[in-house]
Amino acid sequence: MKLYHIIESQQFNKKDLDELFAKADDIEKRSHSESTLKNKILITLFYEPSTRTRLSFESAMIKLGGSVISTENAANFSSAAKGETLEDTIRVLNGYGDVIVIRHFESGAAKQASLVSKIPIINAGDGTGQHPTQSLLDLYTIKKELGGIDGLSIAMVGDLANGRTVRSLAYLLGKYRDIKIYFVAPKNVKMKEDIKEYLKKQRVFFEEKENLEEVASQVQVIYQTRIQRERFLSIEEYENTKGIYVINKEIMSILPKDAIVMHPLPRVDEIKYEVDSDPRAAYFRQAHNGLTIRMALLSLVLENR
Repeated sequence: MKLYHIIESQQFNKKDLDELFAKADDIEKRSHSESTLKNKILITLFYEPSTRTRLSFESAMIKLGGSVISTENAANFSSAAKGETLEDTIRVLNGYGDVIVIRHFESGAAKQASLVSKIPIINAGDGTGQHPTQSLLDLYTIKKELGGIDGLSIAMVGDLANGRTVRSLAYLLGKYRDIKIYFVAPKNVKMKEDIKEYLKKQRVFFEEKENLEEVASQVQVIYQTRIQRERFLSIEEYENTKGIYVINKEIMSILPKDAIVMHPLPRVDEIKYEVDSDPRAAYFRQAHNGLTIRMALLSLVLENR
Protein backbone atom coordinates (compact mmCIF):
# COMPACT_ATOMS: atom_id res chain seq x y z
CA MET A 1 0.00 0.00 0.00
CA LYS A 2 1.47 3.33 -1.11
CA LEU A 3 0.16 6.41 0.66
CA TYR A 4 1.16 10.00 0.08
CA HIS A 5 -1.52 12.67 0.32
CA ILE A 6 -4.70 11.59 2.17
CA ILE A 7 -7.40 13.88 0.82
CA GLU A 8 -10.65 11.94 0.40
CA SER A 9 -12.21 8.59 1.23
CA GLN A 10 -12.61 7.63 -2.43
CA GLN A 11 -8.86 7.17 -2.82
CA PHE A 12 -8.94 4.01 -0.68
CA ASN A 13 -9.91 0.70 -2.26
CA LYS A 14 -10.96 -2.44 -0.40
CA LYS A 15 -7.42 -3.85 -0.43
CA ASP A 16 -6.05 -0.60 1.02
CA LEU A 17 -8.59 -0.72 3.82
CA ASP A 18 -7.76 -4.33 4.68
CA GLU A 19 -4.07 -3.47 4.86
CA LEU A 20 -4.66 -0.36 6.95
CA PHE A 21 -6.82 -2.25 9.44
CA ALA A 22 -4.26 -5.06 9.66
CA LYS A 23 -1.61 -2.43 10.43
CA ALA A 24 -3.87 -0.91 13.11
CA ASP A 25 -4.50 -4.35 14.64
CA ASP A 26 -0.76 -4.95 14.81
CA ILE A 27 -0.19 -1.59 16.52
CA GLU A 28 -2.94 -2.35 19.06
CA LYS A 29 -1.27 -5.62 20.01
CA ARG A 30 2.01 -3.95 20.89
CA SER A 31 2.63 -3.38 24.58
CA HIS A 32 4.93 -0.43 23.90
CA SER A 33 5.49 2.38 21.42
CA GLU A 34 8.16 2.16 18.75
CA SER A 35 10.48 4.85 17.40
CA THR A 36 9.79 4.05 13.76
CA LEU A 37 9.36 7.75 12.91
CA LYS A 38 12.31 9.09 14.88
CA ASN A 39 13.54 12.43 13.45
CA LYS A 40 10.25 12.91 11.54
CA ILE A 41 8.20 16.06 12.22
CA LEU A 42 4.42 16.34 12.04
CA ILE A 43 2.91 19.80 11.43
CA THR A 44 -0.70 20.29 12.53
CA LEU A 45 -2.23 23.30 10.76
CA PHE A 46 -5.76 23.84 12.07
CA TYR A 47 -7.96 26.73 10.90
CA GLU A 48 -10.96 25.29 12.78
CA PRO A 49 -11.30 24.05 16.38
CA SER A 50 -10.47 20.43 17.17
CA THR A 51 -9.88 18.25 20.18
CA ARG A 52 -9.86 14.58 19.12
CA THR A 53 -8.42 14.91 15.62
CA ARG A 54 -5.55 17.25 16.43
CA LEU A 55 -4.53 15.66 19.73
CA SER A 56 -4.83 12.08 18.46
CA PHE A 57 -2.62 12.90 15.46
CA GLU A 58 -0.07 14.57 17.73
CA SER A 59 -0.19 11.71 20.23
CA ALA A 60 0.15 9.20 17.38
CA MET A 61 3.27 10.94 16.08
CA ILE A 62 4.87 11.09 19.53
CA LYS A 63 4.10 7.40 20.19
CA LEU A 64 5.86 6.57 16.91
CA GLY A 65 8.96 8.44 18.02
CA GLY A 66 8.45 11.60 15.99
CA SER A 67 8.01 15.25 16.94
CA VAL A 68 5.17 17.74 16.54
CA ILE A 69 4.92 21.45 15.77
CA SER A 70 1.45 22.92 15.82
CA THR A 71 -0.82 25.91 15.34
CA GLU A 72 -4.26 25.44 16.83
CA ASN A 73 -6.00 28.54 15.49
CA ALA A 74 -4.26 29.25 12.22
CA ALA A 75 -6.92 31.65 10.98
CA ASN A 76 -5.98 34.09 13.75
CA PHE A 77 -2.53 33.03 14.90
CA SER A 78 -0.66 32.45 11.67
CA SER A 79 0.24 34.68 8.76
CA ALA A 80 -3.22 33.96 7.34
CA ALA A 81 -4.32 36.81 9.62
CA LYS A 82 -2.00 39.05 7.59
CA GLY A 83 -3.45 37.90 4.29
CA GLU A 84 -1.04 35.07 3.38
CA THR A 85 -2.58 32.55 0.99
CA LEU A 86 -2.95 28.91 1.94
CA GLU A 87 -0.61 27.95 -0.89
CA ASP A 88 2.17 30.20 0.40
CA THR A 89 1.71 28.91 3.93
CA ILE A 90 2.06 25.32 2.67
CA ARG A 91 5.17 26.19 0.62
CA VAL A 92 6.81 27.66 3.71
CA LEU A 93 5.84 24.77 6.00
CA ASN A 94 7.34 22.31 3.52
CA GLY A 95 10.73 23.40 4.84
CA TYR A 96 9.85 22.73 8.48
CA GLY A 97 8.47 19.20 8.63
CA ASP A 98 7.76 15.89 6.95
CA VAL A 99 3.93 15.77 6.87
CA ILE A 100 1.17 18.37 7.28
CA VAL A 101 -2.21 17.59 8.85
CA ILE A 102 -4.62 20.36 7.89
CA ARG A 103 -8.13 21.30 8.99
CA HIS A 104 -9.77 24.14 7.11
CA PHE A 105 -13.16 25.84 6.95
CA GLU A 106 -13.32 25.69 3.13
CA SER A 107 -14.25 22.55 1.20
CA GLY A 108 -11.43 21.55 -1.11
CA ALA A 109 -8.70 23.29 0.91
CA ALA A 110 -6.77 20.07 1.55
CA LYS A 111 -6.74 19.28 -2.18
CA GLN A 112 -5.64 22.85 -2.86
CA ALA A 113 -2.78 22.43 -0.36
CA SER A 114 -1.70 19.10 -1.86
CA LEU A 115 -1.25 20.67 -5.31
CA VAL A 116 1.66 22.81 -4.09
CA SER A 117 3.09 20.58 -1.35
CA LYS A 118 6.21 18.47 -1.72
CA ILE A 119 5.48 16.65 1.55
CA PRO A 120 2.34 14.62 2.34
CA ILE A 121 -0.88 16.47 3.17
CA ILE A 122 -3.48 14.76 5.37
CA ASN A 123 -7.01 16.16 5.32
CA ALA A 124 -8.31 16.54 8.90
CA GLY A 125 -11.62 18.02 7.72
CA ASP A 126 -12.33 20.65 5.08
CA GLY A 127 -15.54 22.60 5.62
CA THR A 128 -18.56 20.53 4.65
CA GLY A 129 -16.42 18.43 2.30
CA GLN A 130 -14.72 15.39 3.81
CA HIS A 131 -12.96 14.02 6.86
CA PRO A 132 -11.27 10.85 5.56
CA THR A 133 -9.31 9.86 8.65
CA GLN A 134 -12.50 10.07 10.74
CA SER A 135 -14.29 7.76 8.31
CA LEU A 136 -11.38 5.31 8.46
CA LEU A 137 -11.54 5.14 12.25
CA ASP A 138 -15.34 4.86 12.03
CA LEU A 139 -15.09 1.90 9.67
CA TYR A 140 -12.41 0.33 11.87
CA THR A 141 -14.71 0.75 14.87
CA ILE A 142 -17.57 -1.00 13.07
CA LYS A 143 -15.27 -3.87 12.11
CA LYS A 144 -13.99 -4.25 15.70
CA GLU A 145 -17.38 -3.94 17.36
CA LEU A 146 -19.46 -6.06 14.97
CA GLY A 147 -16.82 -8.39 13.52
CA GLY A 148 -17.21 -7.28 9.91
CA ILE A 149 -18.63 -4.71 7.50
CA ASP A 150 -20.29 -6.63 4.65
CA GLY A 151 -24.04 -6.87 5.22
CA LEU A 152 -24.10 -3.83 7.51
CA SER A 153 -27.30 -1.88 8.14
CA ILE A 154 -26.69 1.65 9.44
CA ALA A 155 -28.74 4.74 10.20
CA MET A 156 -26.92 8.03 9.67
CA VAL A 157 -28.75 10.62 11.74
CA GLY A 158 -28.78 14.40 12.06
CA ASP A 159 -27.13 17.10 9.94
CA LEU A 160 -26.26 15.05 6.87
CA ALA A 161 -25.98 18.00 4.48
CA ASN A 162 -23.12 19.60 6.41
CA GLY A 163 -21.71 16.48 8.07
CA ARG A 164 -18.35 15.72 6.49
CA THR A 165 -17.99 12.59 8.65
CA VAL A 166 -21.11 10.91 7.26
CA ARG A 167 -20.21 11.93 3.73
CA SER A 168 -16.78 10.33 4.03
CA LEU A 169 -18.17 7.20 5.68
CA ALA A 170 -20.78 6.76 2.94
CA TYR A 171 -18.01 6.75 0.34
CA LEU A 172 -16.17 3.97 2.21
CA LEU A 173 -19.28 1.87 2.80
CA GLY A 174 -19.85 1.87 -0.95
CA LYS A 175 -16.87 -0.47 -1.27
CA TYR A 176 -18.56 -3.28 0.70
CA ARG A 177 -21.30 -5.80 -0.09
CA ASP A 178 -24.97 -5.79 0.93
CA ILE A 179 -24.88 -2.46 2.74
CA LYS A 180 -28.12 -0.77 3.81
CA ILE A 181 -28.02 2.92 4.72
CA TYR A 182 -30.90 4.90 6.20
CA PHE A 183 -30.39 8.66 5.97
CA VAL A 184 -32.42 10.12 8.86
CA ALA A 185 -32.52 13.91 8.66
CA PRO A 186 -34.85 16.91 8.44
CA LYS A 187 -35.49 18.01 4.87
CA ASN A 188 -33.35 21.16 5.21
CA VAL A 189 -30.21 19.15 6.09
CA LYS A 190 -30.77 15.90 4.20
CA MET A 191 -27.90 14.07 2.50
CA LYS A 192 -26.67 15.84 -0.64
CA GLU A 193 -27.18 14.49 -4.13
CA ASP A 194 -23.52 13.77 -4.88
CA ILE A 195 -23.40 11.08 -2.18
CA LYS A 196 -26.69 9.58 -3.28
CA GLU A 197 -25.54 9.46 -6.90
CA TYR A 198 -22.32 7.74 -5.83
CA LEU A 199 -24.24 5.11 -3.86
CA LYS A 200 -26.56 4.47 -6.80
CA LYS A 201 -23.55 3.82 -9.03
CA GLN A 202 -22.14 1.43 -6.42
CA ARG A 203 -25.56 -0.26 -6.15
CA VAL A 204 -25.76 0.44 -2.44
CA PHE A 205 -29.25 0.41 -0.94
CA PHE A 206 -30.21 3.63 0.79
CA GLU A 207 -33.45 5.16 1.96
CA GLU A 208 -34.27 8.62 3.30
CA LYS A 209 -36.32 8.87 6.49
CA GLU A 210 -37.39 11.58 8.91
CA ASN A 211 -38.40 9.30 11.80
CA LEU A 212 -35.57 7.64 13.75
CA GLU A 213 -37.90 5.33 15.66
CA GLU A 214 -39.04 3.86 12.36
CA VAL A 215 -35.58 2.44 11.58
CA ALA A 216 -33.92 2.02 15.00
CA SER A 217 -35.07 -1.58 15.30
CA GLN A 218 -33.73 -2.48 11.85
CA VAL A 219 -30.09 -1.38 12.10
CA GLN A 220 -26.82 -2.58 13.59
CA VAL A 221 -25.40 0.93 13.87
CA ILE A 222 -26.90 4.30 14.67
CA TYR A 223 -24.38 6.93 13.63
CA GLN A 224 -25.59 10.05 15.40
CA THR A 225 -24.29 13.50 14.44
CA ARG A 226 -24.51 16.95 15.93
CA ILE A 227 -26.68 19.64 14.37
CA GLN A 228 -23.82 22.00 13.56
CA ARG A 229 -24.65 25.56 14.56
CA GLU A 230 -21.56 26.91 12.79
CA ARG A 231 -22.81 25.60 9.41
CA PHE A 232 -26.17 27.42 9.48
CA LEU A 233 -26.64 30.82 7.88
CA SER A 234 -29.24 31.92 10.43
CA ILE A 235 -29.74 31.20 14.12
CA GLU A 236 -33.48 30.75 13.45
CA GLU A 237 -32.88 27.83 11.07
CA TYR A 238 -30.49 26.24 13.57
CA GLU A 239 -32.97 26.59 16.44
CA ASN A 240 -35.71 25.02 14.31
CA THR A 241 -33.52 22.04 13.45
CA LYS A 242 -31.63 21.18 16.63
CA GLY A 243 -33.04 18.67 19.08
CA ILE A 244 -35.11 16.80 16.49
CA TYR A 245 -33.24 13.51 17.02
CA VAL A 246 -32.11 12.53 20.49
CA ILE A 247 -30.71 9.14 21.53
CA ASN A 248 -32.24 8.33 24.92
CA LYS A 249 -33.45 5.27 26.84
CA GLU A 250 -36.53 5.04 24.66
CA ILE A 251 -34.49 4.79 21.46
CA MET A 252 -32.07 2.35 23.13
CA SER A 253 -35.02 0.11 24.05
CA ILE A 254 -35.86 -0.17 20.34
CA LEU A 255 -32.28 -0.74 19.19
CA PRO A 256 -31.24 -4.42 18.83
CA LYS A 257 -29.20 -5.87 21.68
CA ASP A 258 -26.15 -6.46 19.46
CA ALA A 259 -26.22 -3.02 17.80
CA ILE A 260 -24.03 0.00 18.63
CA VAL A 261 -24.38 3.77 18.80
CA MET A 262 -21.60 5.87 17.27
CA HIS A 263 -20.92 9.60 17.21
CA PRO A 264 -17.89 11.50 15.84
CA LEU A 265 -18.13 13.90 18.82
CA PRO A 266 -18.41 16.47 20.25
CA ARG A 267 -22.00 15.95 21.32
CA VAL A 268 -24.27 18.68 22.59
CA ASP A 269 -27.68 17.29 23.53
CA GLU A 270 -28.26 14.66 20.84
CA ILE A 271 -27.19 11.73 23.05
CA LYS A 272 -28.40 11.76 26.64
CA TYR A 273 -25.81 11.04 29.33
CA GLU A 274 -28.00 8.19 30.54
CA VAL A 275 -26.95 6.26 27.42
CA ASP A 276 -23.23 6.36 28.27
CA SER A 277 -23.41 3.36 30.61
CA ASP A 278 -25.08 1.16 27.99
CA PRO A 279 -22.52 -1.31 26.51
CA ARG A 280 -23.88 -0.46 23.07
CA ALA A 281 -22.63 3.13 23.45
CA ALA A 282 -19.47 2.87 21.34
CA TYR A 283 -18.63 6.55 20.80
CA PHE A 284 -15.82 6.83 23.34
CA ARG A 285 -14.29 3.55 22.12
CA GLN A 286 -14.68 5.02 18.63
CA ALA A 287 -12.72 8.13 19.64
CA HIS A 288 -9.93 6.02 21.15
CA ASN A 289 -9.66 4.05 17.89
CA GLY A 290 -8.66 7.33 16.26
CA LEU A 291 -5.23 7.10 17.88
CA THR A 292 -4.60 3.61 16.52
CA ILE A 293 -5.78 4.39 13.00
CA ARG A 294 -3.76 7.61 12.84
CA MET A 295 -0.64 5.80 14.06
CA ALA A 296 -1.19 3.30 11.24
CA LEU A 297 -1.72 6.07 8.67
CA LEU A 298 1.37 8.01 9.71
CA SER A 299 3.42 4.82 9.61
CA LEU A 300 2.25 4.02 6.09
CA VAL A 301 2.79 7.59 4.89
CA LEU A 302 6.22 8.21 6.44
CA GLU A 303 8.04 4.91 6.96
CA ASN A 304 10.78 4.36 4.35
CA ARG A 305 10.41 7.94 3.11
